[in-house]
Amino acid sequence: MAAKPHGRWIAALLLGAGLLILVAPFYFTFVFATHERAQIFSAPPPLWFGAQFLGNLELLTERLPFWRNVGMSIYVGLMTTALNLLLCSLAGFAFAVYEFRFKRGLFACVVGSMMLPSFLNMIPGYLVVDALGWIDQPRALYIPAAAGALGIFMMRQYIASAIPFELLDAARMDGCSELRIFRSVVLPLLGPALGTLGLITFIASWNNFVGPLVVLRSVEQYTLPLALRSMQSPNNTEWGALMAGSAIAMLPLLLAFVFFAKRLVAGLTAGAVRG
Repeated sequence: MAAKPHGRWIAALLLGAGLLILVAPFYFTFVFATHERAQIFSAPPPLWFGAQFLGNLELLTERLPFWRNVGMSIYVGLMTTALNLLLCSLAGFAFAVYEFRFKRGLFACVVGSMMLPSFLNMIPGYLVVDALGWIDQPRALYIPAAAGALGIFMMRQYIASAIPFELLDAARMDGCSELRIFRSVVLPLLGPALGTLGLITFIASWNNFVGPLVVLRSVEQYTLPLALRSMQSPNNTEWGALMAGSAIAMLPLLLAFVFFAKRLVAGLTAGAVRG
């Protein structure tokens, strides 16, 4: 039954209002990045771009080893993503294909761990990292996050629903080892799921604030969220420089979303129908 014209207008207005609320923080971050602090807090605040971006960027690089912090965020994000893709796909393959003792209990533990609040792991995680001597080292961020429960669950569900097991049996009949089957048969078919998991993992690592706050000590090792937070103080926060850093920090995620949005949606829905 077709919607009535006034119903369409109301839906369009609600969608427009929601889009405005969603986009406004991003837009004003970029606008404020091009103004001085005094202009940002003037009344009314600036609604269009100014000419202070390079000045704000210069101030930012004077206060922080900013480009090193960008490099640290990229390094930690790439390492976390690569390890997650490898280990989660292997674990998902094992849960989906093989039968072994305590399989159901182990998978229940993986799923159940997603229900626990992340801050419960903060103190035990810190004690383990400290005992290993990894405080103030980037490995303290990407190794504990190398096999996320969400990734294992996603891979298990995708392999179980989208990979024809007849292919695996045919490969075994041809003499392939289990590792060769994973590498040559399963892995090439995991493209949409790997792309989705990689994007989700990289975004989560890029935005992670609490983890670096707990284990990193020196400003040279800070990732971007922690470095930008260190610029804030009750009396002397350079908001223009802070907005410039925030705008640069958002650019990789916006570009990733623009270029990989279709892959993200395809990966989330592909496993719903068995091929």
